[in-house]
Amino acid sequence: MLKKIFTWWTGATIGTALHSWRTGRKVGTDSAGNVYYEGKKDGRRWVIYAGENDASAIPPEWHAWIHRQIDGLPDDALPPVRPFQKPATGNLTGTAQAYRPSGALERGGRRQAASGDYEAWTPN
Repeated sequence: MLKKIFTWWTGATIGTALHSWRTGRKVGTDSAGNVYYEGKKDGRRWVIYAGENDASAIPPEWHAWIHRQIDGLPDDALPPVRPFQKPATGNLTGTAQAYRPSGALERGGRRQAASGDYEAWTPN
C-alpha cells in the first residue's frame, strides 16, 4: 500500500488512479496492457502504464492518439496493420539488446578496415 502512495515509476499512484476513476473515462487498452483515459469534461488524454512508466512502451498508434495526431481511437482511425510491418519495440538503450555496431567498445572496439581508410589530420 505504501509503495502505491509514494512511487510513481511503476504504474499509477493512488492519486492518479483516483483521478482516472473520478474525472476520466477508459477508452482502450493496448497489447502491452497499458490503459488509456480521456477526461470527461476537458478531453485531456493520459495513460496508466502496465509496468514501469516508460514513454517508449506506448505503441505508435496510441502515441498518435495521446498526442492528438488522430481524432478517433486507433482501431477506428488507422488502417489495418500490414503483414510486412514489425511490431514496435521500446527503447533498448542501456540494455543487453541495445544495438552495438562492430566498432563499439562492448564488441571489442575494433572496426573493420575500409577501402581507402581515412588519414589522420596533422597540423603543418
